[in-house]
Amino acid sequence: MSETPAAPDGKRPTLADVAARAGVSTALVSIVMREAKGASAATRERVLQAARDIGYRPDARARLLRSQRSRLLGVQFGLQQPFHADLVEGIYAAAEPAGYQIALSAVAAGRGEQRAAETLLADRCEALVLLGPQAPAARLAELARQLPVVSVARRLRSPIPGLEVVRTADDEGARQAVDHLVGLGHRDIAHVDGGRAPGAADRRRGYRTAMNRHGLGEHIRVLPGGLTEEEGASAARVLLAARPRPTAVLAFNDRCATGVLDVFLRSGVTVPGDISVVGFDDSHLARLAHIDLTTVGQDSARLARLAVGRAVARLEGEEAAAWEDVVAPRLVVRGTTGAPR
Repeated sequence: MSETPAAPDGKRPTLADVAARAGVSTALVSIVMREAKGASAATRERVLQAARDIGYRPDARARLLRSQRSRLLGVQFGLQQPFHADLVEGIYAAAEPAGYQIALSAVAAGRGEQRAAETLLADRCEALVLLGPQAPAARLAELARQLPVVSVARRLRSPIPGLEVVRTADDEGARQAVDHLVGLGHRDIAHVDGGRAPGAADRRRGYRTAMNRHGLGEHIRVLPGGLTEEEGASAARVLLAARPRPTAVLAFNDRCATGVLDVFLRSGVTVPGDISVVGFDDSHLARLAHIDLTTVGQDSARLARLAVGRAVARLEGEEAAAWEDVVAPRLVVRGTTGAPR
């Protein structure tokens, strides 16, 4: 067969281009691409070879939109949250074998959660998976009245009809971090708080509980912090000016811990020689060789599998035995913790 352009003017090849290449009708190409009956084995192979020759790929999204169901799971995530990137990777891995595709919508500085969710609804998503949503419970309930919703990494005080929860036991993670530091010999352990972020209240409670259990109630010190490096840096500057200075810090998350580490480094404070630092999430940020952060790990792969499983089960008409799944955390010890001097 002679060489011909993939498509006129360099545009994406179409069914008509495949038909012209194979010498058959566009309708016959459509039958082959839909894997429907009506084409012989020889014709089917000729059409598929023509498609390969010109680089034609079926538009899966368009095919889904033409069908009665979209089989799309909408995922709302924080653009600046490294842990959310890990969750998204796990969601893709869990959704595709189940026969579902993913539509992503980011929450960013100039794009709030409501806009992110509305975009997913406009895409005809059949269910929503919300990563660390901060919207009021009333807004989550409003979404759950429209379609199945799974909230990931946020604890809710009470069940909401149509909404299911998959989360880590954040309080247990904070207790593990304090236990680790106390085991190294630390007593003056501070906590850089997450404010109103999802999980912050549970981590704060877990820190306080563990400190009291070890008889260190008088050393409890909670500093305002947040989700970002900048908020961690602000807290670190307060810690450096404190007297006595704590010998260890539990930060709200890995980004916050990175901000703490940066200020310590610039101030000549060694980690873990002068102060030990623990993060939370075990995101890819913590695993970077030059950061090497001791952190409380959330099992992102399992959280993703559970979230997708719950969404798919709802869409397939199955009822969950419980309204939430709680996943145990695990401490990951790296190079930012050691015995106090």
